[in-house]
Amino acid sequence: MAWSWRYEGANGESVDGPAESFSSQADAESWIGQTWRELAASGVTSVALVEDDRVEYRMSLLPVAE
Repeated sequence: MAWSWRYEGANGESVDGPAESFSSQADAESWIGQTWRELAASGVTSVALVEDDRVEYRMSLLPVAE
């Protein structure tokens, strides 16, 4: 099983991002926790955690509106 992230822009379109692959969900989540600010600064607004071809979940990188 390989875990990776898909990157999406403001309109939900696929955008380029690092082509990282992880051996576990925990490793993938740890990595996104360290790099999400850089991704958001480059135009990524949401990410999807993917195991092989199955989407585990999606997550916004946008700040929470107050």
